[in-house]
Amino acid sequence: MTPAVRFFWIVSLLWLPLSYYLLMEATDWIVMPAALGEHPALLTLFLFAVVYVSIGMRDLYSSESNLRRNYPVFANLRYLFESIRPEIRQYFIASNLEEAPFNREARDLIYRRAKNVNDTLPFGTEQNLMEQGYLTVFHSIQAAVVPEHKHRVLFGGPQCSKPYSASLLNISAMSFGALSGNAISALNKGAAMGKFAHNTGEGSISTYHRAHRGDLIWQIGTGYFGCRNLDGTFNDTAFSANASDDQVKMIEIKLSQGAKPSHGGVLPGAKVTKEIALIRLVEVGKTVNSPANHPEFDSPIGLLNFVQRLRDLCGGKPTGFKLCIGRKSEFMSIVKAMLATGILPDFITVDGAEGGTGAAPLEFSNRLGLPCLEATYFVHQVLTGAGLRDKIRIISAGKTASGFDMLSKIAAGADTVNAARSMMLALGCVQSKACNTNKCPTGIATQDPVRGKAVDIEDKSKRVANYQHGTVHAFLELCGAMGYDDPADLKPSDLFQRIDMELKHFDQLYTPLGDGQLLTGSIPETYAEDWQRGSGERF
Repeated sequence: MTPAVRFFWIVSLLWLPLSYYLLMEATDWIVMPAALGEHPALLTLFLFAVVYVSIGMRDLYSSESNLRRNYPVFANLRYLFESIRPEIRQYFIASNLEEAPFNREARDLIYRRAKNVNDTLPFGTEQNLMEQGYLTVFHSIQAAVVPEHKHRVLFGGPQCSKPYSASLLNISAMSFGALSGNAISALNKGAAMGKFAHNTGEGSISTYHRAHRGDLIWQIGTGYFGCRNLDGTFNDTAFSANASDDQVKMIEIKLSQGAKPSHGGVLPGAKVTKEIALIRLVEVGKTVNSPANHPEFDSPIGLLNFVQRLRDLCGGKPTGFKLCIGRKSEFMSIVKAMLATGILPDFITVDGAEGGTGAAPLEFSNRLGLPCLEATYFVHQVLTGAGLRDKIRIISAGKTASGFDMLSKIAAGADTVNAARSMMLALGCVQSKACNTNKCPTGIATQDPVRGKAVDIEDKSKRVANYQHGTVHAFLELCGAMGYDDPADLKPSDLFQRIDMELKHFDQLYTPLGDGQLLTGSIPETYAEDWQRGSGERF
């Protein structure tokens, strides 16, 4: 018997009977309710004793916790404090630059821009400018102003008949089912107000996506939700019916996502409500699997044929794919298939290994895939080396909070940027990291209808639009400060990173390729092995 257990028994054997005896003596053995008014202190002492003994007995004889068995009652304090540890750190201990994935400085910036209040920084930077890996850009004495018509990018390659003019910053993929109906509605209304695009996520197009007619990018995952047969195969008719809606501006095939690349998903039957089943074209109450791979193709050429198939079915709207870069030879295989077939995607969305809103196994989140900036640079260079860069747009979908985050991705090779978590923060997310519990305290990442009502669609949609506008404005001001009047003029050599006390730009840290260089005999060693290994016939 541990000292803690002995202490429990001593207190229990003394406190409970003593408190009961004192209470009964003071009340002349009258009924217990009368004691509440006459002797509240004694009654409280007795009730505490009852609770103490009850918890201790449960801990000793029915708890699965070793700590509770050895330290009855008091071990529960440990679990109580552990449960509020993130909040204690966030509000009282962590510095402005300490938390992850979004530190206090980044969150405050998003909140202030969303509320359209002063977002300036007083008294100088708290960043360590000499820190290893610190990113920076250089300004020009001759500043410029970016014209209004340079604020958008046209999507649609030579095989697209319905191009789309996109904003520089758009909402990244978040499904209804992961987010509440009110959260989706607020995002879409914000997109409509600010004239930027809203990616549906792979959960298909819900009534909440349609409510305010904001521009949609319809994402098609391996489960083919919204365009499937009951056996999980692709349904051309269902796809065409949804994709022909004028609200849908682009189609994105999801190969993988940064949070959990090459990992499937399971939608438990308990979560398949009538509403979800109608949206996703699945059976009510039945568990649905999203495989790790697409059932419709198993090779790079098959992927491109699927791209062409969807582009034809949607009437020629921009169609592309999203992936997190893993084995570089596999992306090169896709590029080789483009050259072999002549079929080109209109865009490629590059997700970063930093992950995003989706909950994922820890090992997948922490250890798989290329970070967003490095992946964006790689995709940009390979397309350049294959002579295809001017025909295919690149969307960079990694972690973005500020105008500089946008600038770093566009300088590394992207045309536009997608953001998810920062849009959630604009909605009122407090980074509680409860997205996978259905107990989101702000009603954003939940399907609990009571919690979801906390999201005021009218107010939060304005905040989403404000945040997007303020961040794009900051990005354009940075471009002007660097002397550029067109964001397309940004290049990897404009982005510097501190390495061993020395600043090096991205073309010094990595290896650039000339236009069409991969098609010549002078392929740099950095790319040669993967390029030779790649094949359009297989991944």
